[in-house]
Amino acid sequence: MPTHKKDGFYEGNGWQVTYAFGHLIQLAMPENYGYNSWSKGNLPMVPREFIMIPRQKKEGKTYKNDPGVMKQLKIIKHLFEEADEIIGATDSAREGEAILRYIVDYLGIKKPIMRLWINSLTDAAIKDGLSHLQPDSNYDSLFLAAKARSEADWLVGMNATQACSITGKSLYSIGRVQTPTLVMIVERYLQNKNFKSVPFWQVALNTTDSVKLMSAGKWDEKAEAERAYNTASKARSGKVIKAEKKQKTELPPLLFSLTDLQKAANSKYGYSADKTLNIAQSLYEKQLISYPRTGSSYIPDDVYDTIPELLQNPVFDKFRECVKAIEKPSKRSVDSSKIEDHHALLVTGVNPKTKDIKGDEQVIYDMILGRMVEAFSRPCEKLVSNYNVDAGGYLFTVSSTIILEKGWRAVYGTDDKE
Repeated sequence: MPTHKKDGFYEGNGWQVTYAFGHLIQLAMPENYGYNSWSKGNLPMVPREFIMIPRQKKEGKTYKNDPGVMKQLKIIKHLFEEADEIIGATDSAREGEAILRYIVDYLGIKKPIMRLWINSLTDAAIKDGLSHLQPDSNYDSLFLAAKARSEADWLVGMNATQACSITGKSLYSIGRVQTPTLVMIVERYLQNKNFKSVPFWQVALNTTDSVKLMSAGKWDEKAEAERAYNTASKARSGKVIKAEKKQKTELPPLLFSLTDLQKAANSKYGYSADKTLNIAQSLYEKQLISYPRTGSSYIPDDVYDTIPELLQNPVFDKFRECVKAIEKPSKRSVDSSKIEDHHALLVTGVNPKTKDIKGDEQVIYDMILGRMVEAFSRPCEKLVSNYNVDAGGYLFTVSSTIILEKGWRAVYGTDDKE
């Protein structure tokens, strides 16, 4: 039976699939509780019970119900009332659970709801999720966390905004997240503004075999550094007074969380956090990567069990030589206790050539691909040497690193010497 797009939902093969667009239900504004003016006498505003209303939009100085939201809620209510079974398939995360629960509660739906919980949008993942549906009541704690977050935001934002605005006789927008973030930005700005750089000098010497020695000491005055240089450079030879060699193991990096991906994309390509998130969301919707809004850099054991087969997928061909060197994938990124809602970012194995990705999407996809190869590769083994040398009574240091086994460092290349 073919699938047909209807007004506000899809229908086919005995199924009806409807949707929300963000939060259709929100906490009511202070006016809904009778707080019709900004007054010190109204503060603090602490509702005995929070009122839920359809999402509103501002028209002039007032807020009114969004007509598009009202229409969609009517469609959802009709479909829910007619359905034999309801499956919640909003985002498998705290806010996704809140979107579902608020709609169900507002519409007064009493039917039991099963929950689809998946980490990617591939056909295989969806089919597996549909065969392992759970009662939505299993996620009560997740919903309560979202509810507490929402109500805390309301209490802090509404009360603090009015209190500061009344006191300051101007409009000050205060928020649980935005205000501490602004404070951090201002503090860093003031630190940079008030920073006073203090110049200092060091002495560098080159040996006859082009080894660069750097003075251990620093001088506030250039003349003192020049005297040290003249004395040390006249010495016919330096005396090694301490030599130390150690083999060091550099573990592979963890898999990407969203924040780690955003940091790396900003550092390497100058992408903003918002741009990286939007690209990752697009890749997810194209079934190319797992759920993007993850705070974890780890995967559970059952996902780890799929990694050897996934690494053989043609999408890894650009890293094929490095993949061949992986005898058994590293388990450094495997820890179920460090996963809340979703595991670290992974590619799904769907070929990006079938999804017509290019430009920035290809960049982010390749970053996730490369990080996976790094994370599952062997450690990098190094021989680190440090020497203290006396030259003319002054202490100099020199160090070198020899790569014994590149391990994960081979993914993006590294010299045998550093």
